[in-house]
Amino acid sequence: MPQRVVLPRFLLALALLPLTALHQLAAGAQPRRIGVWLTNSPSPLYYERSRIDRAVEQLDVAGFNTLYPNVWSRGNTFHNSAYAPMEPALAKAHGQENAYGHGNANTNGHLDPICRMTSQAHRRGMQVIPWLEYGLMEPADAAVVQQNPEWVLQAADGSTSMAMHGKQMAWLNPAHPGVRQRFIGLVREIVERCNVDGIQLDDHFAWPVGLGYDPYTRQLYRNATGAEPPANASDRAWMTWRRHQLTDLLRELRQVLKTKGNRKAFVSLSPGPFRFAYNHWLQDWELWALGGLIDELVVQNYAYSVAGFAKDLQQPALLKAKGWSIPVEIGILAGFGGRTSTMDDLSQRVQIAFSQGYGVIYFYWEGLWGKHAGQEGPELRRQAFQQIHQAISTNRPPSPPVLPALPW
Repeated sequence: MPQRVVLPRFLLALALLPLTALHQLAAGAQPRRIGVWLTNSPSPLYYERSRIDRAVEQLDVAGFNTLYPNVWSRGNTFHNSAYAPMEPALAKAHGQENAYGHGNANTNGHLDPICRMTSQAHRRGMQVIPWLEYGLMEPADAAVVQQNPEWVLQAADGSTSMAMHGKQMAWLNPAHPGVRQRFIGLVREIVERCNVDGIQLDDHFAWPVGLGYDPYTRQLYRNATGAEPPANASDRAWMTWRRHQLTDLLRELRQVLKTKGNRKAFVSLSPGPFRFAYNHWLQDWELWALGGLIDELVVQNYAYSVAGFAKDLQQPALLKAKGWSIPVEIGILAGFGGRTSTMDDLSQRVQIAFSQGYGVIYFYWEGLWGKHAGQEGPELRRQAFQQIHQAISTNRPPSPPVLPALPW
């Protein structure tokens, strides 16, 4: 008597999904994103050419079409920058000084992980959109913070730092000309250095609602309104004024990228849900999208349950975004730290997102089949991602998943 084969639920779901439904999922007018965020923390990915090459190859085979490598983190870049220090481990690994102001060149044959990743991805027809994870946030002890105190936003009590990601962080003022020049310069060199396909800002391209009571901002607000900033940080007029400063920086960035003749002026934004982004980080991503300031929206949805994930896709701002003339994707947690999503869970979330017209971006590389692969292990997860993406991919014909022989 043949032994009964018990399929993992994510494979069974794909096997039982009607073929017409698979074709409907794959019939979009334009390819939707199947992407992943990649970073050095905690991951050895960035420090060896062979690791980078192998990662890009595996992602291509698994059906990914877009990579979002972190290029700006904890006050450091992953190249020799004119505006900020190189990430210490990368500098040490390749014998370079951890300093800046020496131009953008990747000198002496040292590894530039973003350029390496981009060249390997482009060979395979994939896009690369570097991700500026830390945005306007800097470590409180960073040189730029210590040397330019007038650039730093303050709370009403005069404090200039807050605990974020286990460390004290400061926020640079998006309304200050010096901050704007530095930030735009940092983005320009990132875009131009490796022939990438654009850049991505996230929830740290922001103005925390409790900040803005530093002398520079107070004077700027007095000049504009004739009044002092309200003591209530959530005063609507005060919030609106600060949001406009952040919007102005984004607008200036877009203008600079376009006027410099850069054909890769594509700007992706990866915020949290609209109300939280609007009320806590002063990010008005609806205005930015409708105003033509962003070209792609990737809304993070890290709900703990599949039901919660589906519910969050029904938020009014996200439903409206589907009618805008830009791609909309959903950020999904694959695995990070002590939390790894099972393939059954991920399969359901991906199918829900694609069935509603969204692409998907996974957080993050090591949560796919790396350090945070969980009990399923890397080999099963690699195969599972490939089969899930084959079923829902819009940039290649769907093919039936490769399943074990069934006993009936």
